[in-house]
Amino acid sequence: MIVDVEATAPIRQAEAGAAMDMIVRTRDRFGLYPEKLVADTAYGSAETLGWLVESEGIEPHIPVIDKSQRTDGTFSGEDFTYDRETDSYACRGGKELLPGRRAFQTIRPAAKDDSTVRYRAAKADCQACPLKPRCCPNMPQRNVSRSIHEGARDLAREITSSDSYVAWAYARKKVEMLFAHLKRILGLTRLRLRGPNGAKDEFLMAAPVQNLRKLAMTLPAPD
Repeated sequence: MIVDVEATAPIRQAEAGAAMDMIVRTRDRFGLYPEKLVADTAYGSAETLGWLVESEGIEPHIPVIDKSQRTDGTFSGEDFTYDRETDSYACRGGKELLPGRRAFQTIRPAAKDDSTVRYRAAKADCQACPLKPRCCPNMPQRNVSRSIHEGARDLAREITSSDSYVAWAYARKKVEMLFAHLKRILGLTRLRLRGPNGAKDEFLMAAPVQNLRKLAMTLPAPD
């Protein structure tokens, strides 16, 4: 059953923001606290996953947006091992990458743009490392960036590699069929009201029709 509707522009950030707004509205109106959110990669940003896991306690059955893969043959971010106890990364050469290497007169934040922490290797370690041509051939030392929401991203990666994710991803296809029914059965092939408010009104009218149609299909036929 459809419990909330939010019409947005076809922009990834707007769609993710609408999903968060609908979760909050559904909780406030109906007292529904979802255990999991099943969605596609468009909702797999670090900010969205961090809000779901850290603020709402919702399991993200969402593929993670990961741009750490390199295509030039050098080591990617997954080739470095993170140690939570020491808050450091270890490279393949056995050296540590730390968020702070030396003391500055002016205190510098560990997070870049309040969302990413940069871990740096020692320049002397990289210059003497035989793996430097495959790690950082064009830089004096290697840097690895880590999101402040990396814990939520790791949880999403663990979930998407499990068998339960396959089952819920298949169930999501049944929900996606509602959009096809809007076009094929209800005839909502184009929006007739202008502007964002007009689109919102049309979807708000279409959602109860979808629910009534499903309700009619579940009721037993009279004798």
